[in-house]
Amino acid sequence: MKSLLSIFVLFFLLSAGTLQAQQQYTVNGQTYTLITEVDGPLTLLWNTVDGEYRYFSKKGNDIEELKNTKQNGDYQEEYKETLKQQTSDMAISTEKVKLTLSGLHAFFVEYNKKKDPNFGEETKSIDLQFRLGAFAGISNSIFTENPTNVLQPVAGVDLEIFDGVKLNRHALVFRFKQTFESSDYKYSASQLSLNYRFKFVKTPKFDAFINCKFAALTFFKTEQTKENELTSSKTKTNFNAPVTFGIGADYKVGNGYITFNYNDIVGLSVESNNEFPVDFTLGYKFNL
Repeated sequence: MKSLLSIFVLFFLLSAGTLQAQQQYTVNGQTYTLITEVDGPLTLLWNTVDGEYRYFSKKGNDIEELKNTKQNGDYQEEYKETLKQQTSDMAISTEKVKLTLSGLHAFFVEYNKKKDPNFGEETKSIDLQFRLGAFAGISNSIFTENPTNVLQPVAGVDLEIFDGVKLNRHALVFRFKQTFESSDYKYSASQLSLNYRFKFVKTPKFDAFINCKFAALTFFKTEQTKENELTSSKTKTNFNAPVTFGIGADYKVGNGYITFNYNDIVGLSVESNNEFPVDFTLGYKFNL
C-alpha cells in the first residue's frame, strides 16, 4: 500500500507545479475561463467547453473565436479568415494552418516573432486534468481458482489523470475495485491498481481506449469446504505487476461521461484458470 501511494504522491507533486493559469474572458457576451497558450502581440487562448475544444485569438482588447463550422459535409474554415484579418499587418499565410492546439501554437509564435523581434516563447507547461468516477459490474475472476466459473458482483472507483495539451490520448488511472463473494464461490478481494490508458479514438463526444494494469495491491480472502465439511479460510495481501489488458469507451452525457470497460481480458504476468474472461463494468465519471 505504501509503495503505491508513494507513486501517486510523487506523480502529483511533480505535476502540480506545472498547471497553467486560467483567466476569465468575455467574448460576444459569453464568459469563458481560458488558458493562455501563447502570450504576445497575438495571444492564443483555449479550453475545453462542454467537452469541445474552443480556441480564441486576442489582439489588443479584441478577442475573436476561431471557428470551423460544417455545412453540407464541408468545413468552412472561418478561422483562417479571422487570423488573416488579425495578422494583415504582417506577411504571413494562413492557408496551411490547422485548427489544432499545436497548429495554432506554431502560427501564433511565427506571427509574434515577425511582429516583435524581442518576442521570446516561454517553456510550455501542461494542463493536468482529473476525472473521478464510480462503476459496477460482474466478473468471473479468471486469475483466481474459481473452479465452477461463478460470476461475482464488483464495484469501485476510478481517478483518471491526464494532460489535456500534448498527451491527451494518454491517461494514468488509479482504480479501487471490490470483488464480492457469491454463495457458490467464497472469494472476495479489495484491489488498488495503477493503470495506463491509450485512447486510440478520441473525439469531443466519444473516446475508445486500451487499458493496461501494470501494478496492483490486492487483499483477498477465500473459504474452502472439504469433504469432511470442515471449512478453512485464507487471507493474503499481494503486490504484483500483473500486466493485464482490457478495452473501454467513454461517451459524454451532460457534464460527465458514461464509461464501459471490458477488464483484464488477457494477462502477461499472471496465470488464468483458462476460462473465457467475463469482466464487464459500467459507470459514470465527471471532471474535477
